[in-house]
Amino acid sequence: MSDTSEKTGERIAKRLARAGLCSRRDAERWIAEGRVVVNGKVLDSPALNVSETDHIVVDGKPLSAPERTRLWMYHKPRGLMTTHRDPEGRPTVFGSLPAGMPRVISVGRLDFNSEGLLLLTNDGTLARKLEHPSNGWLRRYRVRVHGQVVEAHLQRLNNGVTIDGVSYGSIATSLERQQGDNAWLLLGLREGKNREIRKVMEYLGYPVSRLIRVSYGPFQLGSLEQGEVKEIPGKVLAEQLGEKPARPAGSKPARAKKA
Repeated sequence: MSDTSEKTGERIAKRLARAGLCSRRDAERWIAEGRVVVNGKVLDSPALNVSETDHIVVDGKPLSAPERTRLWMYHKPRGLMTTHRDPEGRPTVFGSLPAGMPRVISVGRLDFNSEGLLLLTNDGTLARKLEHPSNGWLRRYRVRVHGQVVEAHLQRLNNGVTIDGVSYGSIATSLERQQGDNAWLLLGLREGKNREIRKVMEYLGYPVSRLIRVSYGPFQLGSLEQGEVKEIPGKVLAEQLGEKPARPAGSKPARAKKA
């Protein structure tokens, strides 16, 4: 076998993931179990770069060509974990997607009780790119909180706040309407830490009772119904990423199966 560990290319675990077989972590486990063969040699380490000329076999079957990069919008309902496996056995986003979907990962997360727009992709590199704050994409939310909201309190979030030693960046916040002891707010942020909105609202004295992501960068939840998935055409994705348009690939919304 040629010395693929020194040549250009991509890590074998990434190559398996791009083919839609598994996650990178699973690929590393498969390699440790001796299930992956490259150019006739059983691998015992994931520290290997491969190119398109290498012959890769997994469980005795030749590896298919990598899938093209794809991105979907999904309207996540409440009550689903954004994970492939939940140790507590709770239903997951990935177990609730329509039949025929390839293996995908999420761009960021929405927690168990949050809902709204969740981007899904088959490309881990794209997911990390879209998640990174340097991308500058605004994420917008409609949030219902309990309490009589004082708009001056909301303005404190414009310059960011520090809670329990954790610094949170600027959050643009406005009052949409007050309904009795509850209020609807509109929030926009460019970097989302774990449960950030819930924590900053609790800090201001307004516990969150509902949280809906309505947009992620240029992609809008719009009329997409809960549980539906819609693929973003390849041309639109390429334009938003500032890349040369790829072969168009659109799809109609598909109703997800119930969790």
